[in-house]
Amino acid sequence: MATERQRAIAKLLTATIPRAPFLDAEAIREAAGSRHMRTLSPGAALWLAIVAHIRHAHTDYDALMDEGYDRDAARFFVLDDINTMLDQWGSTRRLDPEAETTGDE
Repeated sequence: MATERQRAIAKLLTATIPRAPFLDAEAIREAAGSRHMRTLSPGAALWLAIVAHIRHAHTDYDALMDEGYDRDAARFFVLDDINTMLDQWGSTRRLDPEAETTGDE
């Protein structure tokens, strides 16, 4: 049986990225519900999980890091790719370049 937090995350996930493929949505839901996210609100945990999942699974972020780019530079270079994926998934939000470059995401 799902907890109240799990139900909230699932509901927010469907509202935030309604066209996300099932496998991506499940990975995001699981990440948002993980132990290290429990101190965050369901909405904040979900958003961080969405962005992290897209960054690692659907962009060149990890390859850029492997090539020696620092975290901020690699994040800068994949920002448009993340927002493109968010748009494809029908996201109600986009990643803000100002928040991303300052680490406030």
